[in-house]
Amino acid sequence: MSQIDFASPAPESQSGAAEADVAQADRLTQQLGQIRAAIGQVVLGQERVVEQLLVTVLSGGHALLVGAPGLGKTLLVNTAARVLGLDAKRVQFTPDLMPSDITGSEILDEDENGRRAFRFVRGPIFTQLLLADEINRASPRTQSALLQAMQEYQVAQGGVEYPLPRPFHVLATQNPIEQEGTYPLPEAQLDRFMLRILLDFPERDAERRMLLATTGAMKAVAPVIFTAGQLLEAQNLVRRLPVGTKVLDAILALVRGLRPETAATPEVREALAYGPGPRAAQALMLATRARALIGGRLAPSPDDVLALAEPVLAHRMALNFAARANGATLDGLIASVAGTIA
Repeated sequence: MSQIDFASPAPESQSGAAEADVAQADRLTQQLGQIRAAIGQVVLGQERVVEQLLVTVLSGGHALLVGAPGLGKTLLVNTAARVLGLDAKRVQFTPDLMPSDITGSEILDEDENGRRAFRFVRGPIFTQLLLADEINRASPRTQSALLQAMQEYQVAQGGVEYPLPRPFHVLATQNPIEQEGTYPLPEAQLDRFMLRILLDFPERDAERRMLLATTGAMKAVAPVIFTAGQLLEAQNLVRRLPVGTKVLDAILALVRGLRPETAATPEVREALAYGPGPRAAQALMLATRARALIGGRLAPSPDDVLALAEPVLAHRMALNFAARANGATLDGLIASVAGTIA
């Protein structure tokens, strides 16, 4: 581990930094409330989904949105990009999509003097927010084109590394109903998504408002509230929020309790093929801080850990065949372990 600075700041500077963080958090909490309201004016009846999307973005991560067609996955991403002031691009994943269609490719150029040289033409991944629509419709080879970008925030082409814009987020959508002609995402790819966000059908009142709002002559347009620079500052603030020992212990107990190697109960050990790795604990740590900030709090609580346990951990685990045959579910296992640390 690299050593950055051994100098301890003076108490006065610590106090001044803390006061600045509190003031920034107060301003940010108000803006986040406006952002949630602005997105909610366009994406109706998905308050939980909007919160989890903001948690992902504030944490600097990527999200996998899973839901049936017509639930507003693409609308949610486009609206969030506009409200947050991010440059956004969309890629429709299909079986014939190639990796170069996402990352870009080299072409041979010839100048006026007849000299030829290769030039890299950047693909749609060079954006601040990439909508990977129906990501499971592309082949594993194309899916893997996102791996380096999502983890290292750069693209390697022809021996040259091209940095991606910052902030950079991948919001992928997946249809859980259609399975024919699709390619399940491998575990290594799923682990790069900080949250798996499930979209359900809206409640009756929300669907009623949706019908009235989307079938008339006027179309709701969300305002621009944030900028890319403000988002980067907010992400840095999230990493500076303190985490209490109780929350840290709850994260460790939850993650380690869902691994067959370290689970405390035989039911969990016998049901799981594999459990969440350290990256899951890191994601949960950041996500709880972001959720606390959205709620106007300067530090997360165990309630934040429990609220984010399923969207952070479920896609990083798998049941074995015997457990699936017996009707066990990942949600049930997560809830059982979470109940022991509540």
